[in-house]
Amino acid sequence: QLQLVESGGGLVQPGGSLTLSCAASGATLDDYAIAWIRQAPGKEREGASCITPDGITYYADTVKGRFTISRDNAKNMVYLQMNNLILEDTANYRCAAEAAAPGMCVSNGDYWGQGTQVTVSS
Repeated sequence: QLQLVESGGGLVQPGGSLTLSCAASGATLDDYAIAWIRQAPGKEREGASCITPDGITYYADTVKGRFTISRDNAKNMVYLQMNNLILEDTANYRCAAEAAAPGMCVSNGDYWGQGTQVTVSS
């Protein structure tokens, strides 16, 4: 059973940076696509970014050019580097994993972490 734990959230000023981490245990991530999905209070859940088992990355238009997703299969970790944060990035960020073929991303997510809160505020 794959388990995911996020960390790295916090309070940051607009224009600042944070790096979120998603630590996996119980299985290796090699055959999984991983997504970072965020949800702000009163808003729809949004897929911010995804990385396929073979390392192809996808980004929502709202974060493209500011966020970078990466994975380290040897450490069983996935990261989300977030730069130039804006107020609208405030949300709970969760990582989700799904067994996938090369080139495929997460659709529904078989496994989810509990989330880490990111708050962008001056």
